[in-house]
Amino acid sequence: MRGFSIGLLVAQLVFHATGQTWCGKNYMSTSPVVPPGGQFPIPNELNTPLLALRCSPAIRPYLPEDAAASEDSSFVSILIDASVTFQQISNASPIRLRSWSNTLDVTVSVEGTTLARGTVALNSTKASLPFSLESLKPQTSPYNILCSAKFAGQTFEATGSLSYLPAPPSDIGSVTKMDLRTGALLARPANGKGGPFAPVLPIGFYTQFDSYLAQNLSISAELAAQGFTIVHPVPTFSNLTALDLVLDAMQEAGLYLMYDVRNTYQNSTSVTEQVNRIKSRPNLLLWYTADEPDGTSDSLNATLISSNLITSLDGGDGKGGAGYHPVSLVLNCENYFFTEYASGSDIVLQDTYMIGNNVTHSTVWNTVCTKDYGDCGCDNCKGSFEDISTRMEEFRERLFINGWERTKAVWTVPQAFGDEMYWKRFPTGKEFVVESIVGINHGGLGVVSWDDPTTPDIKASASLLAKSLSKMTPYITNPNALFRQLTIGRVDVGLWSVDHETLVLASNMNDKNATLLFQDLGLEPSNIVQLLDSGSTTIPDKSGLTFESVGSGAFIVTK
Repeated sequence: MRGFSIGLLVAQLVFHATGQTWCGKNYMSTSPVVPPGGQFPIPNELNTPLLALRCSPAIRPYLPEDAAASEDSSFVSILIDASVTFQQISNASPIRLRSWSNTLDVTVSVEGTTLARGTVALNSTKASLPFSLESLKPQTSPYNILCSAKFAGQTFEATGSLSYLPAPPSDIGSVTKMDLRTGALLARPANGKGGPFAPVLPIGFYTQFDSYLAQNLSISAELAAQGFTIVHPVPTFSNLTALDLVLDAMQEAGLYLMYDVRNTYQNSTSVTEQVNRIKSRPNLLLWYTADEPDGTSDSLNATLISSNLITSLDGGDGKGGAGYHPVSLVLNCENYFFTEYASGSDIVLQDTYMIGNNVTHSTVWNTVCTKDYGDCGCDNCKGSFEDISTRMEEFRERLFINGWERTKAVWTVPQAFGDEMYWKRFPTGKEFVVESIVGINHGGLGVVSWDDPTTPDIKASASLLAKSLSKMTPYITNPNALFRQLTIGRVDVGLWSVDHETLVLASNMNDKNATLLFQDLGLEPSNIVQLLDSGSTTIPDKSGLTFESVGSGAFIVTK
């Protein structure tokens, strides 16, 4: 993260003075303007249509217990995406469209044996072809799946990876699955007392360890009481006994662990020691390797090497298959070797910090900030909440172009710091909620803020959001939800519709009051229940919603 406690501020300044680039850009006043390179390639546009056929399992990884019958017919299935595009994206091939046919005949096979088959509509996404795990044996290495589609005399193929791991051995304390239908995580309760797998939409903070968590073992219980579900302790962990005590307290409080090896993620000996020490924890949700490797221009293969090592120690083969927990990292740059760094993760976080800083002129280095030069603490930003939505959408679009839209998810990192380096003030509590909701509305399936301790105002607002998020999770993580995102008059809106109910999650990005009419959302409510009030309310005649300046709200609207 770019935000720092006072004790780390000097170290950051020393690093900048010696590194002299951030996101590949020179930023010292004595350095020339040199284009950084590393930009994500824009796909070529064609005049003729292409079919981008993709296939993946619905869940990663499967376990032997998943072989039993499930009420969820798409849980054990192969997902087929059959997007028609005019861009030369991954695995896109020319297709001759026919007015009399709009379906593909798809066969899924493993090692020459048919696993599933069915018809899939052109331009459909996550079409489900159920199969039986009984035909496969659990193993460390993933199965290679081949999806073949026939359409009007044409044949298309796509490959995928299906991880079906053995039941976890005694040194593995938990399993976290990714629901590739939504990108959400599935986990058992963090307290280690057992229970079914359930969707988890984590919300919490990168939390200072030595100066905070290790000083008071009651903090974990306080965080849980405030509604938070995850803690990301920030290394270094100078006292391993204290670390064990803190992690025990987190488990007792029912808090998930996001374990961070940032300082040594390129040191295989250190990573091995840490993974082997932590992987038995029942509340371990996911691993975290690199912290802004794009900013520091780490080796382009470093994140993949680290991820493969962790996965090999965590039940996988270390060659691309899943382990028992996903691997995450955060990217700080808007557009610098995205593919190379993101390749080493299942979950990509973005940390766009645009509150309290001058994003066009560096107050630290006294230089301008452009696409090719300078460091203002928010790479290629405009200084508005839309910087967050833009970054989220760019990351998600790149995943789609690379063919990773099913196999990787994006999380958001709201800014909860200020009064340091580039950032001259803290966000307000209401601004924090806007940051978080904009991230969720644009595909974020986890909210982990930098950093805690923070201000009482931010903590109170974050707690308000966290307590309401548990009621929103069944909508946001529902594979059958119909999702839409709209921005009307700078009110950012996410809508998740399940049967006759729609979750409306909205934030006013304006510095003035705003009104949102249900007719503009295509809704005709008979009943409205408010889940979150951060400066919002329902118009008395039920025609819409009103928002204070930077106000937010969540509502269940019933037809």
